[in-house]
Amino acid sequence: MFRQTLSSTRVLARSFRPQLIQRTAFLSLRGYATRKYTPEHEWVSVDANGVGTVGITEYAAKALGDVVFVEIPEVGTPVLQKEQLSAVESVKAASDVYAPLSGEVIEVNQELESEPSLINSSPFEKGWIAKIKLTKKEELDGLLDEAAYAEHIKE
Repeated sequence: MFRQTLSSTRVLARSFRPQLIQRTAFLSLRGYATRKYTPEHEWVSVDANGVGTVGITEYAAKALGDVVFVEIPEVGTPVLQKEQLSAVESVKAASDVYAPLSGEVIEVNQELESEPSLINSSPFEKGWIAKIKLTKKEELDGLLDEAAYAEHIKE
């Protein structure tokens, strides 16, 4: 009886090993692509290839109200950190969107032209504005992490 239990435990342990390895790989990748924030309510998520996806935070989207227009930057446009990247207009106000990092715009979210409300309904997934190939990755160090940004919006 003891042998059966011991051998079945080994089989069970082996069957979970690939899942554990996959989960560890996912978590390490996820850790690299952690979102960073600016005090002006932009966010950026940088992938392993040095491409940052940029948008405005849920806090900013709620403060603006219903977004009715998004000015999309052109692909190939060079941007510098803290310079205007885009603009967002809502029923309440218009607001400039600043580049959280320096680089070149390599992709834009064309869906925002016909459906600007994606910024309100899905600011982190479907409501992103542009993807920037970073030229100064060290600028990431000056951005807020999630905890620091949460403290910032409490003030």
